[in-house]
Amino acid sequence: MERLPHTNSVNKAIGANSVACKTLGTDAASHDDSAHKKQDSMPKKQPYVSHQPDSHGHIHYSDDENGMWQALLERQAEQIPNRACPAYLDGLKKLNLPATRIPQLHDIDEVLQATTGWQTAAVPALISFGKFFKLLANKSFPVATFIRRFDDMDYIEEPDIFHEIVGHCPLLTHPAFATFNETYGKLGLNATKEERWFLARLYWFTIEFGLVGQNKGSRRIYGGGILSSPSETVYALNAGSEQQAEPQHQPQNQPEHRAFDLLDVLRTPYRIDHIQPIYYVIDDLDTLFDIVNSDIMGMVKQAMSLGLFEPSYAVKNA
Repeated sequence: MERLPHTNSVNKAIGANSVACKTLGTDAASHDDSAHKKQDSMPKKQPYVSHQPDSHGHIHYSDDENGMWQALLERQAEQIPNRACPAYLDGLKKLNLPATRIPQLHDIDEVLQATTGWQTAAVPALISFGKFFKLLANKSFPVATFIRRFDDMDYIEEPDIFHEIVGHCPLLTHPAFATFNETYGKLGLNATKEERWFLARLYWFTIEFGLVGQNKGSRRIYGGGILSSPSETVYALNAGSEQQAEPQHQPQNQPEHRAFDLLDVLRTPYRIDHIQPIYYVIDDLDTLFDIVNSDIMGMVKQAMSLGLFEPSYAVKNA
């Protein structure tokens, strides 16, 4: 989940918390290449609104909001052992998150500054692509200061503070993860609008929904979109076959794991409004260094020329 405006094109989708949700729609705003549209007959949910800090920089949360944080943290604590990658668990220990209340951003900043020189930046639920890339380029990670409601506990399209802090901030203490985000922001600042849609997929299938580990038995999660979702944390590692099976033939309860290939990632459509059918796997976290040292924009241009793969999910009508 990242924070960008929603779009209706299979070629475009990102939201607020991820590249695509934050601007990535759910995708950077963070999650999808075909934007989610509510049926007119369905009741509209109350929109989420970020809290503003007081004159001392403190953000006040209600008892219900702190209760949601506690419930999510307790549930996730049961899921991440033997599923999250070791670097994530190390970062989680460094953050030392409070168990019964939503943390203040300055407490997170102290740890990030001491490890990789990063900090957080409080933002609304959705921000523009330009602002998202500028923040990352300046080593500031956007965090929406609201938390999901109980009816969105398992999955939320908009990236909330639980997604940002529990999903991403632990790994921002890791040099490769931090460098990838910074480089990504700089590339995005100089990219065209169309190039940004393709770049969003790179963020989606790494920072948001990436897996790490060549060996299936030791494979772990590093993507924040997975790690902030208790149900997807369990589902993501429940893969039946790898690469051999056609995506449409994968059992519904088993995602497909694919070895990371930059060009393929840039050409793979995704949706932000449900659990992912495909995850790309890197060898180890330092592979993120290799990716940022490659010709990413050259590959983007090649992907633009070749076009997207056929979606592995049902495409919604506009």
